[in-house]
Amino acid sequence: MFAKVNSVGLTGLNAFPVYVEIEASAGLPAFDLVGLADAAVRESRERIRSALRTQKLDFPRSKVLVNLAPADVKKSGSVHDLAIAVALLCVSGQIDTARIEKAAFVGELSLNGEIRRINGVLPMTILAQKSMQEIYVPAENRLEASAVRGIKVYGVQSLSQLVAHLSGREEMQPAPEFTPSKADYISTLDFADVKGQSAAKKALEVAAAGGHNVLMIGAPGSGKSMLAKRMPSILPEMTFEEAIETTGIHSVAGLLDASHPLITTRPFRSPHHTVSSAGLAGGGTTPRPGEISLAHNGLLFLDELAEFPRPSLEVLRQPLEDMKVTISRVSGSITYPCSFMLIGAMNPCPCGYYGHPTKKCICSQHQVEHYLNKISGPMLDRFDIHLDVAPVEFADLSSGEKEESSASIRQRVQAARDIQNKRFAGTGITCNARITPELLHEVCPMTDSAEKMLGNMFDKLGLSARAYEKILKVARTAADMDGADVIDKPHIAQAVQYRSLDRKYWKS
Repeated sequence: MFAKVNSVGLTGLNAFPVYVEIEASAGLPAFDLVGLADAAVRESRERIRSALRTQKLDFPRSKVLVNLAPADVKKSGSVHDLAIAVALLCVSGQIDTARIEKAAFVGELSLNGEIRRINGVLPMTILAQKSMQEIYVPAENRLEASAVRGIKVYGVQSLSQLVAHLSGREEMQPAPEFTPSKADYISTLDFADVKGQSAAKKALEVAAAGGHNVLMIGAPGSGKSMLAKRMPSILPEMTFEEAIETTGIHSVAGLLDASHPLITTRPFRSPHHTVSSAGLAGGGTTPRPGEISLAHNGLLFLDELAEFPRPSLEVLRQPLEDMKVTISRVSGSITYPCSFMLIGAMNPCPCGYYGHPTKKCICSQHQVEHYLNKISGPMLDRFDIHLDVAPVEFADLSSGEKEESSASIRQRVQAARDIQNKRFAGTGITCNARITPELLHEVCPMTDSAEKMLGNMFDKLGLSARAYEKILKVARTAADMDGADVIDKPHIAQAVQYRSLDRKYWKS
């Protein structure tokens, strides 16, 4: 007897269809599994035997051969347990094969027949939706899968429950479509807690509105980390498409909360400076997403930037430009998206007081240069905004005047991002920082005085082509925040002002 059951495999973020083909024939009882399966898949034979036995279901007493097609694609993990078990139940006559022709099955079986949670259900469901009418997933993954529209999602708790449903004895109800609640920013840290630093707040507001990378340099205690950690509270809302993309990455990494299956607030990742290159970019025997991919559509904060290993920082250069990272191994290559805002914070020297208005720096000039040169020129050039965070004045700290709240700032940020969403509709561009070279001059028109000013600054400051593009993009965001269609002289002046640190600290 022959049967075929649909399943879904996963390589990185890429889901692919898997067909569980099973043949039961006369002969000595045996259970063979082929189809380029790894150890975890091959071990499913023992899990399935035990699960059927404990659930009081019949195991075929014949020679059973299971093929996972396509046979030339490697299958890994325990996600096919449920599909293989269903195939066995089909050839033993315990399930009607007509009920499963347009259904896909994914899930791990425990020895007692319960269905365990798996990673990567969201991208699997997105693929199944294109050709299937139903998908059966572990009950704990039900909410995650139900975020996908156009397919019935059934959350299965045990093998006996699934058999009762497919045999028509006890129908299960499909999960209702998951609708995320409005993102809650109330519990996040608030800019109202930051005294003074009006210039830094304005620069970070522009960065949030346009998705620009920021480098902050200042003495210890000037508020760099405090400002960066409050950035999530002013970032614009995620679109549904961005939420699905981000959730897919976190699903593959196994970082989703079962009660909040769809990520609706922009991720904030802040790895320690001891992180390795693989920890940032991703890697491992079976490549997993790194910090830059987990920050996709959100923010990556690198505190004490100069303390990060130089190789780790250089790993960021290409992903910052390409907005994707490719991890190559002997078994193949996996590409993860990584469109993120980068915020770096660092001291100007080892003691932290180089250029401080009142405290004396105890570092030699050589020590200062060696410390700053840990950030290479090409890496420095990839920051759109350079921000000198000055020490906070006593008058600001002791003032009882309330600072502007994150909610108020975020309204302006959202208004500017709404302009960008309308401008780039249908192009795949999400913000001004992602403007492609071919669209740069089309979407960044300048007045004659603004163009003349930018030309003078380009020659006077010896800017690179990348710096020219970044100044134009930041000026575009400044104009959006003013509601201006054309970039004017003040917007160029503001953008150029944000490119001063390489001339103040990196003089040579």
